[in-house]
Amino acid sequence: MVKTVGVRFKKAGKIYYFDPADLEIQVGDNVIVETIRGIEYGKAVLGVREVPETEIVAPLKKVLRVATDEDKKVYEDNKAKEKNAFNICLQKIRQHSLEMKLIDVEYTFDNNKIIFYFTADGRVDFRELVKDLASVFKTRIELRQIGVRDEAKMISGLGPCGKCLCCATFLGDFAPVSIKMAKEQNLSLNPTKISGICGRLMCCLKYEQEAYESARKFMPKVGALVDTPEGKGEVIESNILRELVKVRLELMEGNLRVVKDYPVKKVLEIKPGKDTEPVVEGDVENLHLLEDN
Repeated sequence: MVKTVGVRFKKAGKIYYFDPADLEIQVGDNVIVETIRGIEYGKAVLGVREVPETEIVAPLKKVLRVATDEDKKVYEDNKAKEKNAFNICLQKIRQHSLEMKLIDVEYTFDNNKIIFYFTADGRVDFRELVKDLASVFKTRIELRQIGVRDEAKMISGLGPCGKCLCCATFLGDFAPVSIKMAKEQNLSLNPTKISGICGRLMCCLKYEQEAYESARKFMPKVGALVDTPEGKGEVIESNILRELVKVRLELMEGNLRVVKDYPVKKVLEIKPGKDTEPVVEGDVENLHLLEDN
């Protein structure tokens, strides 16, 4: 076990572990730490604790100090300079007629580097742009191309649910999300209904996936032959959340077969059914492009 403290550098950013040394660090304290990028300003979001060595990346760098008022002023000054740097970079991009979209600008705490985040459809030759920016800011320049999910995380916004984006509020990392999850949750495969504002599958498809996988283990599939308290029948629909199956019984009422809902615990599967494809809606020609490849 290793003594650590968890630090974030951005809201909803990834948590990194550092060695607290002998410092008394409380959750919510701003701290100055040493990283591979240099000296950085972050916030302690996990208190001092011991974690297994397998969860850390060695060597564990130290927290240099709890941030002072002077450190806070440097951080705020850097934030103010980022706005000006953003506008200058936009002008340079237009001058060089580059097909790229500037998303964010970040100064390192020690001002040794300025990082410009951008998105683009393909590769961009920005060598001349870097030279121009270096001549203006007189420091190291890094242009970093990011994906559409990272763009949404940085810019934030409202999701289809009406709430602020999960990635911009509490998701530290992006979990893999697949079309298979939408199918298993009986969701419409209409891209407009299962994709977020980033154009990729909604991260929230992952939240309940484990519950669906667990429930499906004891739920009879559509087409399965089951025995019910009122006789044999065929499963024509299943409601995983309510743990109910709709069964078309062999029992007849007039010229029609009786259809009833039963709790899963009250039916016994006699013959398993086959997997069926869910109903597909909308333009699905490039449905799998919603996944991160």
